[in-house]
Amino acid sequence: MKILLILLFAPLIALAIFYFVFPGRLVAIGRALLRRRGGTVQKSVTVDGRAWPYLEGGDRTKPTLLLVHGFSGDKDNWSFLAPFLTRDYHVVAPDLPGFGENERNPDLAYDIEAQTARLKAFVDALGLRQPHIAGNSMGGWIALRYALDFPDALASLILIDNAGVAGANESDLQKQAANEDYNPLVLAGIEDADRLVAMVVHKPPFVPSRIKPVLYADALKYRDQLDTAFWVIATEMRDRPLNDRLGEVTVPTLIIWGRHDRLIDVSCVAVLEAGIANSRAHVLDHVGHVPMVEDPKATAALMKDFLAGL
Repeated sequence: MKILLILLFAPLIALAIFYFVFPGRLVAIGRALLRRRGGTVQKSVTVDGRAWPYLEGGDRTKPTLLLVHGFSGDKDNWSFLAPFLTRDYHVVAPDLPGFGENERNPDLAYDIEAQTARLKAFVDALGLRQPHIAGNSMGGWIALRYALDFPDALASLILIDNAGVAGANESDLQKQAANEDYNPLVLAGIEDADRLVAMVVHKPPFVPSRIKPVLYADALKYRDQLDTAFWVIATEMRDRPLNDRLGEVTVPTLIIWGRHDRLIDVSCVAVLEAGIANSRAHVLDHVGHVPMVEDPKATAALMKDFLAGL
């Protein structure tokens, strides 16, 4: 009986030990399991002397879907979505320079044009021919700029709560950052994490206290650099939104948005849909800024339906 009880409770005991003693390893195990579920593996390619870590999954003979993360995000932002895509598509999700495990060089230019050019060099280094490109937030802005700068180099465009355009209404983020002395997307400390998560997602998940320092370690470590990059992007967004160039987009375009997005207002959907010919839009009523994390199944269904009709 004692042996049976030990066998029954051993997994719980091991979990408790990892949680209290090795929370970093617990997070790493969770990340690995999520990647395994999505059929992705981490790889790296050198582009212009810089190592680009990326996740790859699916069959390379199938159409390529390039996934571009947002500000302060990384390649694993797409790991929730990957299980619904890798059976039908060759999925590639890189860390952009300045984020994730890519180079964190404070001297790099982090404007959208520079990041778009770097993304094109990454695509060329992997030999990807006319991928379908999907981007969220800042990554959506980069994806949109990619469609403008390299119109013959992509098959379609999927914009998920993308930055880069001005809607009729200001978002909470725009209002809070208006005086330029407060950045709502940079953590003041670990105690500030709940506030930030509540801004990004509509229904914030519970994050155990021992896990928070692991999850937000990079955000705190690179806080000053992220703050500098944010104001570069925010200034570009204020002064040079792409509203007047939307008519130049020539590829089929899908627009996905969260009704409760506090970072980029849902009023941007009407601007994008009116400005981009051959586009269609869908607003998810129950999510915020990151639909691919908040409801990956519904997001993937919209993407697959769109791509299947091309």
